[in-house]
Amino acid sequence: MKPPVFKYVRVTSLEEALAALAEYGEDGKIIAGGQSLVPMMNFRIVEPAVLIDINPVQELDYVRVENDSLRIGARTRQRTLETSPDVRASCPLLAEAVKWVGHPQIRNRGTIGGSLVHGDPTAELALVVTLLNAEFVIQGKGGRRTVRPDDFFEGLMAARIEENEILTQVSCSVIPPRSGYGFQELCIRHGDFAVVAAAVQVTLGDDGRCAETRVAVSGAGPRPARMGGAEAALIGKDGSPKDLEAAAASVCAAVDPVSDLKGSADYRREMAKVFVRRALEEAWSKARRGQ
Repeated sequence: MKPPVFKYVRVTSLEEALAALAEYGEDGKIIAGGQSLVPMMNFRIVEPAVLIDINPVQELDYVRVENDSLRIGARTRQRTLETSPDVRASCPLLAEAVKWVGHPQIRNRGTIGGSLVHGDPTAELALVVTLLNAEFVIQGKGGRRTVRPDDFFEGLMAARIEENEILTQVSCSVIPPRSGYGFQELCIRHGDFAVVAAAVQVTLGDDGRCAETRVAVSGAGPRPARMGGAEAALIGKDGSPKDLEAAAASVCAAVDPVSDLKGSADYRREMAKVFVRRALEEAWSKARRGQ
């Protein structure tokens, strides 16, 4: 299938983009990489009358570390996240997870902002920003506001952003010292949509025991979610196999998957536990090597 007829508008600044959104209202749609939007248009899932191309808006394309925070412009390509030394050093989990996004051709065009606004509950970038409780900067004609993932991801393919607003920046805290990370994903083929995925970040204290941990799962509910029970179960623990198994087991009661062609709800629930366990093992191993 092909998309319906639409008007094409190319803007060169954030101000022009906001003006275009204000002019066209619900008929307008932002496009940058188009890796999610164009397929949806081809299948007539969405039918915008106007596409507003922000590719020339260089002010939204950047990666920089400031005040212990990694700041990423929303128009930044996914391939940049994969190769940037700043991302690898300050937020290695993000650099690792983005490798699982589609294939190189997709990452060369897809943007971090487009992926997040798309709201796919199995998306790798959505999982990582949920784990890290990233800050989103959203700009409208009336000013800017900041939100966290819990207030941004609304549900299946839905994000809380108004028709006249643009996501402009995503910020994640720099990984603390003595920390390790793990990312594990189950998919039919590399590059496919995830069946389930798990992301973990563990920080050890001077005594080698867990001082802080973050655990999140995607593919087991309408949006990525933190696993508070698993996180709490690991505080003060030394990461023994028994500790990791108990934390992973708590995930089964915390997720709410649905059955589909890729697997039943029970299968997804079990795989969420298995992949959390694997991500925990990976994170703990890296944290110990970094001590």
